[in-house]
Amino acid sequence: MESHVPDAYSDLRDNIREFCMKEVIPVAAKIDTDDSFPVDLFRKMGKMGYLGVTVPEEYGGSGMDYIAQGIIQEELGYASASLALSYGAHSNLCLDSLYRNGSEFMREEYVPKLCSGEWIGSLCLTEPSSGSDAFAMKTSARREGDSFILNGSKTLITNAPYADLMLTYARTDADFTAFSVLASDKGVRKGSSFKKLGMKGSPTGELFFEDVFLPGERIVGKENDGKNVILSGLNVERAILAMLFVGLSRRALELSLSYSQERKQGGFPIADYELIQEKISYMYTRIEAARLLCQRALERVQNNRFNVADSASAILYAAEVAEFAAREAVQIHGGYGYTSGSEVERLLRDSILGQIGAGTTEIRKKIVARAVSKMFREGWRP
Repeated sequence: MESHVPDAYSDLRDNIREFCMKEVIPVAAKIDTDDSFPVDLFRKMGKMGYLGVTVPEEYGGSGMDYIAQGIIQEELGYASASLALSYGAHSNLCLDSLYRNGSEFMREEYVPKLCSGEWIGSLCLTEPSSGSDAFAMKTSARREGDSFILNGSKTLITNAPYADLMLTYARTDADFTAFSVLASDKGVRKGSSFKKLGMKGSPTGELFFEDVFLPGERIVGKENDGKNVILSGLNVERAILAMLFVGLSRRALELSLSYSQERKQGGFPIADYELIQEKISYMYTRIEAARLLCQRALERVQNNRFNVADSASAILYAAEVAEFAAREAVQIHGGYGYTSGSEVERLLRDSILGQIGAGTTEIRKKIVARAVSKMFREGWRP
């Protein structure tokens, strides 16, 4: 399937696609089998300019936008969903938010290291007792003069086992504040790494903070304004992450087309049978619809990071399509598709994360419904 991108982004699409074909696809199965994070490959992505794609060149980035980031995410999702997940956590959730909200000190000291891949970044929001209800967090930062003392823990954090910088949210007074926390800070401890059903090779772990001293210059944004940092970042994350599942879906369809035209039963390729054709037709139609919805979300969130309806509906649908496409791919491949180590088996395992990560499907439905109802009250009509 050909990815439809504006002319201004065609070179980027060709470059990241070539990178994936040469560097990512050959090791994608090994990343999954070994459950190993490809640090060297990640740093190579930094040298190619992919990690800091939304950051201006003066701070080590490529000076592009969310549409460009979405293109990279889609192609990585096609090649290795787990690498794409870690890319999104680093490039979008951590780096982009740090650049947009951070001080000049952070832009000069931290952002270039994240752009180059010298440092690996993560977002620390989820806690043992707060997932979908993110604002029920218990991690706190107590002010002491011009500094803060951070205490608490985070869990199920993408990239945590390898992270050098964690964009961390904590309670401050009656509100929330975002901080840049370094793995080298005294009192920071990395806990267990989780074994997961899918997205193997994208490290997920725990973080513990015990009396971590943070000077005031570590605040990202403004004190007690963390809620706005969170919400603007999550809307962009949904639109970007949705592209990962468009890429995964594309791969599922491509593998299904190839196998169904080669595999013969009753003397004919199984692609000649109508029940297989039905599967292919629905996969193609839903993937194309998901792609268009996601591209529109990226275009709109580029101008309004608080565009809730478009970003949430994009990932709601793209994630469901990815799981559908991967499940149909397994069915088309039959017994071979069900064997451990087959690529479509990996795609199915990876696809399930789409309906859990970055907010569950159930929460996304709630978000979309509330946003559309509010738009309707304010005069919008379908």
